[in-house]
Amino acid sequence: MGMEMGNHSAVTEFLLVGLSHYPELQLLLFVICLIMYMIILLGNSLLILIITLDSRLHTPMYFFLGNLSFLDICYTSSSIPTMLVMFVSERKSISFIGCALQMFLSLGLGSTECVLLAVMAYDRYVAICNPLRYPVIMSRVLYVHMAAWSWIVGCLNSSLQTALAMVLPFCGSNVVDHVTCEILALLKLACSDISRNVFIMTIASIVLLLAPLLLIFISYVFILSSILRINSADGRKKAFSTCSAHLTVVILFYGSALFMYMKPKSKNTNVSDEIIGLSYGVVTPMLNPIIYSLRNKEVKEAVKKILSRHLHLWKT
Repeated sequence: MGMEMGNHSAVTEFLLVGLSHYPELQLLLFVICLIMYMIILLGNSLLILIITLDSRLHTPMYFFLGNLSFLDICYTSSSIPTMLVMFVSERKSISFIGCALQMFLSLGLGSTECVLLAVMAYDRYVAICNPLRYPVIMSRVLYVHMAAWSWIVGCLNSSLQTALAMVLPFCGSNVVDHVTCEILALLKLACSDISRNVFIMTIASIVLLLAPLLLIFISYVFILSSILRINSADGRKKAFSTCSAHLTVVILFYGSALFMYMKPKSKNTNVSDEIIGLSYGVVTPMLNPIIYSLRNKEVKEAVKKILSRHLHLWKT
């Protein structure tokens, strides 16, 4: 299991025992998560394909949406396959390196999504509140840089937090009471002072959760104010439709993220924490493409156009 390092044994693997207290649910959870994962891969891949194929969707809004879909595919692929194996395996182990990699990816991609959702809110603010200046303000250089910095910030935050967590001594305790290598669950195993980790995590939560959420809130105050001033009922409906999809995703994502990272920490993991973790890591990425497809007229029209084009080619 490990080798001696001073008075402690160095952990070389972790046991992920989250939700294993309910063995009768393991097969059900496996089936549900597998179906959700298939929907995530299919839904987000189709959305990326539609955005790529339809030139009318080559705009900043859909560029960010394509980034979000790609991010959700990567985010879920970093944890769900391992989770599925754990649900049906007798020995629910993951190597130390595998655990560190999973933590790095999930933290990095989750942090990136926080920033990306704020960037998308700013894009909607400019489009609705400054429509005439929108093409000038949201130039290709700007929106590509905004997306790139979302990924860079997420990667930097994840690198720092993962490095600080994985150098901690775990004193031979390797049982993680969670379904993935989630940083909060892992820190509970440390047998040294984790005040530095908690401080960095608190700062990261303020910068990457609360600050973007505040920016999104301010953007939508201005957006709703502008929508209410639109004279045309169709114009109001179209503006509200494009924003409501993004707002729904924001509520789902930030609601579960704030519950996970901003509530008071307890030593023991509750079942509610693990269920919220599943929502945060599985349900939200699955709903993103569905929400954007159902609530967005342009996406639905693009789907019809692509389908009709391919049906015509098939008939001929």
